[in-house]
Amino acid sequence: MTGLPNDYRERVYAGWLGKCIGVRLGAPVENWTAKEIADNLGEVQDFLPLPLGKIFKPDDDTAMPMVLIRALEDFGVNVTAEQIGETMLNYLGDQRGTIWWGGYGVSTEHTTYLNLANGIPAPRSGSMAQNGKTIAEQIGGQIFSDIWGLVAPNDPGRAADFAACASSVANDGEGIFGGRFVAALNSCAFSEASPVRLIERALAHIPATSEYARVVNAMLDFYRAHPGDWRVGYQFLAQNFGYDKYPGVVPIISNAGVIVLALLYSDGDGSASLTTRFSRAVQIATNAGWDTDCNAGNVGAIMGVAVGLDGIAQHWRDAMNDVLVGASVIGARNLMNIPGCADLIASLGEKIANVEASPKPRYHFDYRGSTQGFTAQSQLGEIFLRGARDGALQIYLRGLKKKGEARAFVKTYYRANELSANYYGSSFAPQIYPGQTITARVFISADAPDGLVASLFAWDDNARTTHQEPGAILKPGEWQTLSFTLPPLDNALLTQVGIEFRNIAEAWTGNVLIDSLDWSGVPKFACDFSRERNEFGAISGWTFWRGFWRTEEKQFHGSGAGVSEAYTGDIAWRDYTLIADLTPIVGESHNVLVRVQGARRAYVFGLAPNHRVVLYKNERGYRVVADATFAWELGRTYQIQVQVLGAEIVAAIDGRELLRWTDSANPYLSGQIGVGNVSGHTRIDSLIFSAWRDAG
Repeated sequence: MTGLPNDYRERVYAGWLGKCIGVRLGAPVENWTAKEIADNLGEVQDFLPLPLGKIFKPDDDTAMPMVLIRALEDFGVNVTAEQIGETMLNYLGDQRGTIWWGGYGVSTEHTTYLNLANGIPAPRSGSMAQNGKTIAEQIGGQIFSDIWGLVAPNDPGRAADFAACASSVANDGEGIFGGRFVAALNSCAFSEASPVRLIERALAHIPATSEYARVVNAMLDFYRAHPGDWRVGYQFLAQNFGYDKYPGVVPIISNAGVIVLALLYSDGDGSASLTTRFSRAVQIATNAGWDTDCNAGNVGAIMGVAVGLDGIAQHWRDAMNDVLVGASVIGARNLMNIPGCADLIASLGEKIANVEASPKPRYHFDYRGSTQGFTAQSQLGEIFLRGARDGALQIYLRGLKKKGEARAFVKTYYRANELSANYYGSSFAPQIYPGQTITARVFISADAPDGLVASLFAWDDNARTTHQEPGAILKPGEWQTLSFTLPPLDNALLTQVGIEFRNIAEAWTGNVLIDSLDWSGVPKFACDFSRERNEFGAISGWTFWRGFWRTEEKQFHGSGAGVSEAYTGDIAWRDYTLIADLTPIVGESHNVLVRVQGARRAYVFGLAPNHRVVLYKNERGYRVVADATFAWELGRTYQIQVQVLGAEIVAAIDGRELLRWTDSANPYLSGQIGVGNVSGHTRIDSLIFSAWRDAG
């Protein structure tokens, strides 16, 4: 790769936005046939309505790519299939969340996960030799591969190679060719908008004798002879390459044909506008049936890159509001919005291209028209959000009366009842915690009167209360930086962060701009679980890898066979102190976890067999790195304290230091916190979290 397009980041955003639009459009009719859709709905032209007040559910088509892309972040640009397999094991719950767990020998990804977990390395984990042709050639290699084209713009060979490496973890044969083809399409779309030429260029990156190439060429030939009506093209596809021609639950070839069908017929007679082409493409991919969310998602990504933001009609963007829900074991990452995904993907593309890039604030508005998931509320006046322009979110306040208030905010945690559905098993850790410092940059127009006060705030949903700074009067015509350090709090669950505007003057109409919103710092909080709920399969604020986690009599309990773990916090937390009041109920191993970076990377300290305490390094499995004698008893509560500073770990029980160890080989320098046990039952009565050596 010799360089990146000048509009690279914006095109990545358009591509990922297009992917998310296609997935949401197609999801309600997933696995319907074209006839079933036509008979029951006529033609799907827009999003089917969500239940009132709900956000769109997590979906494997977007959740899994945002797991796979972390392989580049964790292992570098020369990532191997074995490392991508390790990425799956690290970020997926044990047979829950993220993907379809349809059973060994039925679901390709479920089969792969169990192969990997049982020591069968990638790429054998996805090979025909291991799993047979039917499992190896289902749709997964295709549906998750847009990201590889997004990180390798105008370099389809490299994009296809990335996709082949990733696809080989779970797929083989035609399944890998599907990954190569989709990645190449996305890569070529950065410089090519013609569907025919896009398809012809991508074909060069799969074997000409493959069944995949046969369906693509057949659809190209049919389109050239019959370019007018996509439904005629669909009939040809169904008759010659339909589901009845291939084994398995979701065969890749039939759905590959739908992708090509939608791309080709989106162009109509060749004179369609960019916005018409994008909309028509995702609509065709949906109305053609079969794996509708997968196909419309692939088509939306390709067309999003090809037509750019100008080609995505505003009504699609308004409905999405940039919100996206994931489903990994890293709960704080499961509320990553669409621009945040684009930032991650683009930063990795820049790394591949050896381009230096400055880090972005958590919420910025560099993408035209983006909203970053902001929502608005008001009283004694009206508030409207307008998509970003010139690097800022526009907030229009109309008729905000004296003593009127208006809020613009983002969600930092979702309750279970806020999702439209959750069969992909999402769960969340809050994105912000007590003790952290919120910052924002705001601007009010020069013609505004004095008297508009801006205050940063956070909403604690457990206590049903707002924590808010007094605020500052905005100076007309000037950018101002607001800052607010949240106080230490007990039993808090912060679910919203934003800016409140209060008018202390006469009624006013005008614009306020937000340039950025972010937070940082080591949290300081305590929790006795008295306000937490059983939620998302564990408790509010926590995700889990394995085990049965719940509240009983306002205490946190976990039990299970084998290793069970639950997590909270942010993977970016670095140096801190964790104190847990822990009671062993059943079993010989009861632990607290620090620097958790997933299910396969953490430090684990706790009560161990034979009257010992042990410090483990979880490095693809627990390994003892230090231990000491300690005569503990079942049923007794112990205060366990673990401090991490750089590579040093200090562990104490009931105020007595028992272990001190420095990791001199590849230390984990950041990560979440957690609790766990091995074949037992543990009760956690309370937690205190703070900066290193400050547990007050």
